[in-house]
Amino acid sequence: MERRTFLRGAVVGSSAAAFGGTLMRGAVYAAPAQPGTGPYGALLAPDANGIALPGGFTSRVIARSGQTVAGTSYTWHSAPDGGACFADGTGWIYVSNSEVDPGGGASAVRFDSSGNVTGAYRILSGTRQNCAGGRTPWNSWLSCEEVSLGHVYETDPRGVAAAVRRAAMGRFKHEAAAADPVRKVVYLTEDETNGCFYRFVPATWGDLSAGTLQVLVAGTAASGSFTWANVPDPDGSPTATRSQVSGAKRFNGGEGCHYADDTVWFTTKGDNRVWRLDLAAGTYALAYDDSLVSGSAPLTGVDNITGSSSGDLYVAEDGGNMEICLITPADVVSPFLRVSGQSGSEITGPAFSPDGTRLYFSSQRGTSGSSSGGITYEVRGPFRS
Repeated sequence: MERRTFLRGAVVGSSAAAFGGTLMRGAVYAAPAQPGTGPYGALLAPDANGIALPGGFTSRVIARSGQTVAGTSYTWHSAPDGGACFADGTGWIYVSNSEVDPGGGASAVRFDSSGNVTGAYRILSGTRQNCAGGRTPWNSWLSCEEVSLGHVYETDPRGVAAAVRRAAMGRFKHEAAAADPVRKVVYLTEDETNGCFYRFVPATWGDLSAGTLQVLVAGTAASGSFTWANVPDPDGSPTATRSQVSGAKRFNGGEGCHYADDTVWFTTKGDNRVWRLDLAAGTYALAYDDSLVSGSAPLTGVDNITGSSSGDLYVAEDGGNMEICLITPADVVSPFLRVSGQSGSEITGPAFSPDGTRLYFSSQRGTSGSSSGGITYEVRGPFRS
């Protein structure tokens, strides 16, 4: 019997029954999230932009690859990927990576307090295949190169300060980053089929120029306890960082990463999983696994991830049904939005405006299926807080 079919049939009689379908926060063993009705109800028919949303929500197009951002003279980059929002006076800024090689880099769109676009500009150039990244508590954007021996670049969302390569954060196939202001570290994912999960411990919090790269060490089970071990040579040459520490736990294609409330979540696309690290307890478990879903899995092709002030997780699909799915604190997973007519694309860069009322994301290749066809959207509506 095919593994996923077997596990979907078995989960109701084992983990789900034992824990009532609820992820036991802080426990070593947990039942991953199961499908259910989302807090906003069913999706309606696609709107004029081809976006299916729950009632009360609306969408608009912010930018298109190769075209001038409306109201500016700036041409939006190809293959928009990871993104984040930053407060900017009474308005805000949305930053977006460009996953092309060569070229890469990142751009930004500035909004006023009413959400009107007031500017767009380049904040990083001359890099390669900038996939995801993460924002820092001191309001910089970490743009990560998804290439062998790739770097992390610290950039200024306002485009004033020059971008800086942060070599101490290690050279590997970077994907995403998430800052933890409590432990004063930055977590990092690696997009390899046998990749690792890392954290960077800066010598001085707020300065990423020097510090220690560490890798998560744990057993082979899907849940358990973990520790951290120093990576002897963060430069990754001649021995890859993932191959330097005995006992480093392997993850199948690390993607998005999100930190909140002593917890870090990250996704692995190779097995369609969302992992949860309870940092206070020192344990890890599965928050979602499409092979442990009873019935049809609503979330496949897991990729970028972000969270809202309500504790909801928003997980973007690379392929799948071209959806952003929502996982609630009650461990219910459901579609929040669906992009129609763009099956050759992937959803990237979900990020909330500082006030939590607007969600930004991109369809990396749009209707054309090419990197030059990317579309960046905004969704407004009654997001819960």
